[in-house]
Amino acid sequence: MSSRPGLRRWPAALLGVLALVTALAAGHLVAGFVGVNASPYLAVGNGAIDLTPVQLKDFAVRTFGTYDKLVLLSGMAVVMVLVAAVAGLLSRRTPVPGLVVVTGFGLVGLVAVYARPDLGAVALLAPVASLVAGVATFAFLHRLARRDAAPDASRRTVLLAGAGVVVGAGVAGLGGQLLAGSRDAAASREAVGRLVPARTAPMIPADADFAKLGTPSFVTPNAGFYRVDTALTVPQVRTEDWSLRLHGMVDREIRYRYGDIRNRPLVERTITMTCVSNEVGGTYVSTANFVGVDLADLLEEAGVRPGAEQLYSSSVDGWTSGSPVAAARDRARGAMLAIGMNGEPLPIEHGFPARLVIPGLYGYVSATKWVTDLEVTTWRARQAYWLKRGWAQEAPIKTESRIDTPKGFETVPAGKVRVAGIAWAQHTGVAKVEVRMDGGPWREAMLSHEVNLNTWRMWWLEFDAAPGGHQVVCRATDKSGYTQTEMRAGTVPDGATGWHSIAFTTR
Repeated sequence: MSSRPGLRRWPAALLGVLALVTALAAGHLVAGFVGVNASPYLAVGNGAIDLTPVQLKDFAVRTFGTYDKLVLLSGMAVVMVLVAAVAGLLSRRTPVPGLVVVTGFGLVGLVAVYARPDLGAVALLAPVASLVAGVATFAFLHRLARRDAAPDASRRTVLLAGAGVVVGAGVAGLGGQLLAGSRDAAASREAVGRLVPARTAPMIPADADFAKLGTPSFVTPNAGFYRVDTALTVPQVRTEDWSLRLHGMVDREIRYRYGDIRNRPLVERTITMTCVSNEVGGTYVSTANFVGVDLADLLEEAGVRPGAEQLYSSSVDGWTSGSPVAAARDRARGAMLAIGMNGEPLPIEHGFPARLVIPGLYGYVSATKWVTDLEVTTWRARQAYWLKRGWAQEAPIKTESRIDTPKGFETVPAGKVRVAGIAWAQHTGVAKVEVRMDGGPWREAMLSHEVNLNTWRMWWLEFDAAPGGHQVVCRATDKSGYTQTEMRAGTVPDGATGWHSIAFTTR
């Protein structure tokens, strides 16, 4: 056995971290050639999302909103660095523990990439490169650090070699990022130009919202439209690379290119979309003018066969959704393959080049972004992403309402207090909204102009409020006569229920 002293603690820990960084950078570089989702770091992150229990995933969306993925990636990075550092510390006398841990990281990345439904066999080159680079770097640095018996010598060696590794890893990682960016869809989106619908949506009247009284504007700007999805990195799909395959229980399989859709007579519809993860009083509800083609037309061209129940849609990143065929074919509902949003081509983060929009259903069964495949099938034959995780098969949006002003725990002047908010009951329509303060009688609020059955409605009401603490509650009734229930239920499996209430103070 060698009598040479072991490595000092901090150089040993640094060995593990440097090997990890090199492995991830090498994998990211190769992923720039074979597909960004082949990056082992991102593949493991996507795998973590897929394996996360529904309740935990729902908690992350509620708590962190669109930053949930950043929180996940940051947490992964911290854990991986700590494990790598510990592996280095365990390898002060022999490289075996570190090599085992680095190899383990590599194998996890390999499995994660292999499991991705949107990646082919060539994508495995990225985790293989990551595994080889990590193992080679750890072995090389450990050998250099042990070359001299003196602790000071090992420290100098690790510093010099480590600096070289950091530079190399930085160049590799940046190279991978630049290669991925070269496939950026922004230029492709810009080239689409202005979308001019053959049938425009009716003009939205001035009294469709009460924005001056504290409600949102009727149409949500693209930058403010809610976004909830499982994509760690926003898919970059160019129009020249995009196609949509329509197949399954149809008379004829059809493949559409972007030009086939772009050059058809386009229709514009004003639609409010809601996420099933929207808690009572939540913000995951927005309205836009969508431009595209009738989904019913595409299905009619393919010829839907008897017995078809589900429109199984797939995103370019492998995410899947199941929509009722009846809703997709219902012309009164107005389901769309959308390519535009609020006068522009779809924003990249909202599905460019194309997405589904089926009014009246929660987004997880109606709104596949970056859609590339539509299979007409049955419910038994295919199970979509969220259905496998315990969510409901068919998910009509529930009648709900929300208070937007005053804000919770806000202090306002005593006297006349204006309470305002929104209500929605897509594809049924809102009939009325009632509000009460401090347990008093329900009073009917003033409703905004109804644009259509698939959009939200704004409301407001004034109360006389003496100085002190107050509580207001709202409830909506839809056009079927249903009044939203007071009973609180969480978002799983088919959307939250309950009355929204807020407390505020007057003085």
